[in-house]
Amino acid sequence: MSNRILFVCLGNICRSPTAEAVARVVLPDLQVDSAGTGGWHVGEPPYAPMQAAARARGYDLSGLRARQVVSADFDRFDLIVAMDQDNRAALEELRPSGAGAPVRVLTDYAPGAGMDHVPDPYYTRDFDGVLDLIERCIRRLGAAL
Repeated sequence: MSNRILFVCLGNICRSPTAEAVARVVLPDLQVDSAGTGGWHVGEPPYAPMQAAARARGYDLSGLRARQVVSADFDRFDLIVAMDQDNRAALEELRPSGAGAPVRVLTDYAPGAGMDHVPDPYYTRDFDGVLDLIERCIRRLGAAL
């Protein structure tokens, strides 16, 4: 069983912190964290509209702060879950030689959702749709573990 999971998106201000917060509620026995492949938002809280949408469903993102993926993450986590194929490719480029943590895309856990990625609500503005998808994927991820 993968006890330590890292969720990764581009800037770590919308999708991955939301996945982290949902996993903390839905899968409380796991150790979870989130990070971004880029460093533009390091130290910043999640995007305010994403926080508001999550808060409306009982998820608190307010204490989270963006951080960038580091090579040690490939050893600290049993599973790394990207929000889309671009994030997955960036993670594979960052992977240290010999690091064994598998990298998966979150939507791989809910093929019935009809999505091959979690859309970035920073651009789409569909915060509730992203929450719906993340909740579904996290539940299925838990079942897969």
